[in-house]
Order: sequence, then structure tokens, then C-alpha cells
Amino acid sequence: MKKSKGKFSLKNLKLKEKINIKNTISNIKEKRTKNKKILHHGSYSIGITALVVAIAVVLNLVIQELPTSIRELDLSSEKLYTIGDQTKEVLDNLDKDVELYLIAQEGTESSDIQRLLERYEERNEHITVEQRDPAVYPTFTQQYTSDSVNNNSIIVVCGDKSRVVDYSDMYETSINYQTYTQETTAFDGEGQLTSAINYVISEDMPILYTLEGHDEISMSTNMTETIQKANIEIQSLNLLTQDAVPEDASCLLIYSPATDISEDEAAKIINYLENGGKALIISDYTTEDMPNFKSVLENYGVRTVDGVVMEGDTDHYISQNPYYLLPDIKSTDITSSLSSGSRYVLMALAQGIETIDNVRDSLNVQSILSTSDSAYSKTDLENMQTVEKESSDIDGPFDLAVAITEEVSDDAETQIVYFSSSTIFDDTINSYVSGTNYELLSSSLSWLCQTEEDSTSTISIASKSLDTSSLTISAADVSFWSIVVTAVIPVCVLGIGFGIWMKRRKQ
Repeated sequence: MKKSKGKFSLKNLKLKEKINIKNTISNIKEKRTKNKKILHHGSYSIGITALVVAIAVVLNLVIQELPTSIRELDLSSEKLYTIGDQTKEVLDNLDKDVELYLIAQEGTESSDIQRLLERYEERNEHITVEQRDPAVYPTFTQQYTSDSVNNNSIIVVCGDKSRVVDYSDMYETSINYQTYTQETTAFDGEGQLTSAINYVISEDMPILYTLEGHDEISMSTNMTETIQKANIEIQSLNLLTQDAVPEDASCLLIYSPATDISEDEAAKIINYLENGGKALIISDYTTEDMPNFKSVLENYGVRTVDGVVMEGDTDHYISQNPYYLLPDIKSTDITSSLSSGSRYVLMALAQGIETIDNVRDSLNVQSILSTSDSAYSKTDLENMQTVEKESSDIDGPFDLAVAITEEVSDDAETQIVYFSSSTIFDDTINSYVSGTNYELLSSSLSWLCQTEEDSTSTISIASKSLDTSSLTISAADVSFWSIVVTAVIPVCVLGIGFGIWMKRRKQ
């Protein structure tokens, strides 16, 4: 029995070994099959991954070749990296080669300026941009200017003409009197660069003659820079010594004379205007009798109302001062970029402007700025006891700025822009409305100085704020929000609290 058992066990063992061998071989075959499938799927995944990477690389290379204006979106509120319509018009009409040299050391380039230069180069094939490192080209700037040139400045060159756009001119700064530090408030790269391009490609620039000899107000530095940025040359004019307004005058500026002009000067000014001249006239309230100055305005159908304008509508003045006016901006060729409801112009101590009855039919007087219907003019300022309307005051509404045109021949037209207060071009008042007043100045001079042959002869591009814009709020809005904050909101909070207390008490 033991022997037979031994034989049976041996036979069973051999059978088991055979089964194990078969199972092992089967497992090996299954593993090979699985490995083939895994290898197949792995190769497929690797191929897909390689294809996706290749597509991404090619797509990235294609996108890099696209213009910056397409591949980069300008999400800044002031559109810091987008060129405006005036710049596009200048570049689209450009048929001369212009070189823009960025003077910057390697590795210190301003990204803002680089992006701006890319926009210009992509817009017109006549624009070329090159960088010059002062360390590599130490004498490069000397062929264009004898002054030192700051890092990240731009030299604009067209033929024999050139202009340096200094880095400091592209960024506006102001003093923070809380921290007594200098802060950058605005970027004026586009305005300065387009102005420089327009300068180097133009043969003749407009000349603005400013009348002197009557204690006129002196232009501030900011006002002067605003005019020069429009590529308008400023020269003084004394009509007491000159026989007439010079023939090369593009425009005549009469900036709030404190004393009257002579009868002879008035005749020379009227003669200039009657031959298609242009004039920007600004006046202020005065007790001085100025019949000759008034005769120039009356010859063109307008005169000032006696007294100083006060506003009766709280939406049209600020700071509880009814003589700090927020006039309505009328839609005209001059104010096309300013007439939206979100822009304000501020002026103080202005006089009303009225149109004279029975003016000649050839005259066209168009309102630029106007008061509300509730405005009135205080006439007795020396004995004034209140700013409220009195029976002796003159009822409005009034114009505060007008544009006057008269066609004098087939190829000549007289143009006048008249403002009834010089405060509109005061630096402090201009800052209250984030520069809108000076934008109006630029637009007015552009309208006066441009010619039919060259609609881009003057440039008016405002700087782009890098800081929080000044919030101009009318007296009505101040009163409304004062009531909301000090009364309505606290009452609502107390009411909600009382309701919650009553509900919990009942539970």
C-alpha cells in the first residue's frame, strides 16, 4: 500500500508540474499580450502628446509673428498701450521714412515705451524703430542735440529734421503733500511721440501770435507746453509798433487784457479777421471801460452780459460756490471728444455771452459752453450781500464760450473762439477736472489752426492718467449722498436691527 501510494504521489506531482508549466506559459503569453497592448496605448499617448506639443510650438511661433496690437489686449482703463485716432490718422497719411531711436542701456528699457513703439512700427512700414545703447554708442545723440539725453528717451528723425522726446516729458509728475514725495501721475508717450513725428514730417508749423502791451495774463508753463505740444509756435505781437497782424499768423491770441486796446489796434485786428483771420479771445470781468476791445467782439455779433454768472442749478456748480460753474458742453467740431456726460469743464467768475440782435446773415455763432436755465448774472458786485438771486440780477441762460465763423471768400473763412473767463485755463482749476480744460484749449487751437490741405497740421492728444482721476461732484450730488450716508443708511440699519430684536423677543 505504501508503495502504491508513493507511485500515485509521484504521478500526481508530475501532473501538477505539467499544469504549473502550462499555467506559467499561459501567464507569459497573457503578459506579453498585455504588454503589447500597453505598449500600443503608450505609443499612441506619446504620439498624441508630441503632436499637441508640436502644435503648441507652431501656434506660439505663429502668434509671435502677429502684430502686438492683435496678440496683446489693452485692458487698462486709460488705454495706455493703444494708439488713438489722431495718431492713426498721422501714421496712415505718412509717406516719409521716419526713424525712432530708443536711447536706452541694455536691460533697462521701459516696457511701456517699448510697447508703444511697437504699435507705431506695426502701423506704417515707413516707421522703423532701433535701440541705441549709450554705452555702445556714446556720441550718437550728439548729432541731434547738444543737451544730455536721459535713458529711455526717443529721438525722432526724418531727413534733416529731428526732435528729442525726453523720458521726463513722457511722464507727468506731481508732489504728494501728504508724504512729500514725487509721484508719477500720467503717461504722455503717445502725445509727445505723435507730436514729434508730425513736427519732423511737416515743412511749416502754425504760428500763434499773442497780443501784448495791455497787462495781459501770462501763460503758465503747463498752458505753454500744451500749445507747443500741438506743434504751434508761439510769438509775441505788439500792434502799437506793427502795421498789421503778420501775414504768417495762423492765429491771434488775445489773453484777457486788463486795459483797453487802442482804436488803431482794434482796427488792425478787425482788418485781420475780415480777411479770413483766426483768433482765440479770452476776457475777464472788469470794471475798466474797454470800448475798443468790445468793438472787436461786437463786430462779430457778440458781447458780454453785465456782471458775473451764478448758477441756480446745483448740478451746475461745485463746492457750494455758485460761481464755480460746471457748464454744459455743447456738441461741436471743437468739443466732439469732450461732449460725453462723464466729462466736465470748470470755470469761475465768468460773464454771460449774448448774441447781438440783427447781426449780418453771414455770421454763424455757435455755443460751446452754456449754463442751465436757472443761471443768473449778479450785476451789483460791489454791494452784493448774497449770492442768491435778487430782483436786479439778469436772468439766464447764458453762453460762456462760443465759436464764430464767417465765410469771406471761396477760400477764406474767419474763425473765432471766445471764452468769457481766463480761469478756465488756470492750472489748479484744470486739475480739478483731470485736464479737460486744457483738452478744450488744444481742441480749440487745432480747429483754428488746421488747414483744409492738412487736417493733421496740429496735434491734440491728452496724456493718459496713471493715477486715480479727480472726482468732480456737483453740489446737488454732494447734498444727495450726504443725506444717504448720514441719514438713510443709519435709519435702515437701525430699522433692520429693531426688526431682528422684535422677532427674537417673540420667540
